[in-house]
Amino acid sequence: MGSHVVALKMLQNNFSTEEMRSVWDDKNRLQKILDVEAALALAESELGIIPEEAGRAIKHASKVENFDIEEIAKESAKLKHSLMATVNQLQKLSGDYGEYVHYGVTTQDVTDTAMILQLKEADEIIRRDTKKVAELLIGLASKYKKTPMPARTHGMQGLPTTFGFKLAVVLSEFERHLDRLKSVQSRIFTGVLAGGVGTYAALGSIGPKIEERALEILELNAPKICWHSSRDRISEYGSALGLISGSLGKLGNEFYNLMRTEIDEVEEPFSAGNVGSTTMPHKRNPAIFEGIASLTKPILHSVALLHESLVMEHERDAMSWRSEWIALPEICLYLSSQLKSMITVLEGLVVKPENMLKNLERLGGLILSERVMFALSEKIGKQTAHHLIYEIAMESAEQKIPFKKLLGQNEKVAAVLTEDQINQLLDPSQYIGLASEKVDEVIASIRNGGLLSE
Repeated sequence: MGSHVVALKMLQNNFSTEEMRSVWDDKNRLQKILDVEAALALAESELGIIPEEAGRAIKHASKVENFDIEEIAKESAKLKHSLMATVNQLQKLSGDYGEYVHYGVTTQDVTDTAMILQLKEADEIIRRDTKKVAELLIGLASKYKKTPMPARTHGMQGLPTTFGFKLAVVLSEFERHLDRLKSVQSRIFTGVLAGGVGTYAALGSIGPKIEERALEILELNAPKICWHSSRDRISEYGSALGLISGSLGKLGNEFYNLMRTEIDEVEEPFSAGNVGSTTMPHKRNPAIFEGIASLTKPILHSVALLHESLVMEHERDAMSWRSEWIALPEICLYLSSQLKSMITVLEGLVVKPENMLKNLERLGGLILSERVMFALSEKIGKQTAHHLIYEIAMESAEQKIPFKKLLGQNEKVAAVLTEDQINQLLDPSQYIGLASEKVDEVIASIRNGGLLSE
């Protein structure tokens, strides 16, 4: 029976995906450890350190189906060691060649390299789904690049913008996220097989060659020097995932607010049978939006935990890097849920342009005060125009008199602007600046950069 949210049957799909759980489960973790042991043995047999038959025998035995995970867990608890029970079992399964198992390396060599193999699998899922989110944002940003809506600063209506522009801002973030994921590949996916304190003492001068060949078999890069005590690779990758989560959480929170009853500009996908409340039958809650936004905080806390592993005692200590065993899987698991949920949202998002327009009109034209001010400034100066429009705007807000009516009644305004000009100035669809053009620029940039096709 599970006890963590990613293990509880009734909750796990709210916090992770089955695909990502399979990357970090017992079976795959053990297989990656065995893959490292097998690659080490093959490299050592190729370079004459152990018999060729030993390399083949260890490779043949290094299959997770040959192991009883429950028995290994029991023995590990007894030995109070995370790897020894696995090494013992692999030794038995390798028969006469069992003495050559785990030859010349230390536990952290194997567990670190296996973790990188898991992370490489997780990265494929994350990059795939991040690209999918970007593609969907491209489609929506392009479709709604000219759809006016209120832009809000400090929670209040500021000026008109477009829904496509709002999405393009986030799309630009995803362009940078994809670029980060690309740029970290060579640094992150690097193994280590350097022995007890990283000096290759057990294997001598051939140690680096064995390490390089074993990591080549595993399709990982070889380090310039042992990184047992250098956890910056893990922290860097965790930071990149934290930034992706931040964008997803921000967008989920934005949609949550735009779905509020009083705003009602978007709605998450709804299907018959969805229940919003056990007591209020009418409720159609932003459950997916909430789920997406809720996972950013635990991810960022886990990223912070990764950073704490940067401070290491001497050449190695379990107090630091064991935190990665907690934080790194959680980041990947929670992020997988965020990405999947955001894909669902963007594929079925209900956009309500008519309500966006209604909300633009809620202030009775006040949202266009800047535009009127600049139109006046051409004749009376910007600061003078600001003071004048400020007084009219405040009177409109406090006395509940339409802004347009007060503009028409003001002698200073009437001396510069006609009624038709005022009507034109108060059209929100005509004051969206370069929103549409900037959407096109962002889309062209991410498409032409090749990040979506790699």
